[in-house]
Amino acid sequence: MSLLLGVNIDHVATLRQARYALNPDAPILEPSILEAAREAQAGGADSITVHVREDRRHMQDEDARIVRREIDLPLNLELANTPEMVAFAVDLKPDFACLVPEKREEITTEGGLDVVGHFDSLKTTISTLQDAGIKVSLFIDPDPTQIKASAELGAEMIELHTGTFALTTGEEHSAELTRLQVGADLGNELGLQVNAGHGIHLDNLKELFSVKNLKEFNVGHTLISRALFIGLRAAVAEMRSAMAEYPVG
Repeated sequence: MSLLLGVNIDHVATLRQARYALNPDAPILEPSILEAAREAQAGGADSITVHVREDRRHMQDEDARIVRREIDLPLNLELANTPEMVAFAVDLKPDFACLVPEKREEITTEGGLDVVGHFDSLKTTISTLQDAGIKVSLFIDPDPTQIKASAELGAEMIELHTGTFALTTGEEHSAELTRLQVGADLGNELGLQVNAGHGIHLDNLKELFSVKNLKEFNVGHTLISRALFIGLRAAVAEMRSAMAEYPVG
């Protein structure tokens, strides 16, 4: 099976909220989250990702609900490990729930979840989500300790944080590629589906092809950026085509 592409449309909501956050009942709210999801699907997305944050800075509850209701693709909900957001996920019933760290001061999610440090609370959360029929992923750095803890908790998937890879050069960059490979191999050995995401774009994509045992890339910011010039459907199709060269098997 070829490498899967999950399309994160959060930044469509970021743009909408820049104009309409204080006027949510305006006659026209644009850009449309639903239309973005439809265009991503038309471009070849395998799943749609939305992140409803505790502070609702971009995606709103109803955005996630309408995508779940109207789009015939698996929905991946990114969420914080809090009672409020877990309850929202159980009500929404996405196909996948990816637990991520959240800090109010950050612009977007930076760094992986500390699974070891939050082991007990994550155990309860994962059980609650799985009891609702939701498969669970944990967004983590490619650290063996965090990967082993994820497997011990019974998560079906991990998403390796590629942000450090994307932002470094030279020896640090090469070392991060090695960490990603070690992490992907370990996750695969432990029976986890290993995904990757954060900072992936067309210019660094092929470097990640050296990392075996990856099943899905979750990509967002670069697709929305590229869509400003060629449209979202074309941007997704372009990424999908480039990903087809990933060596599977």
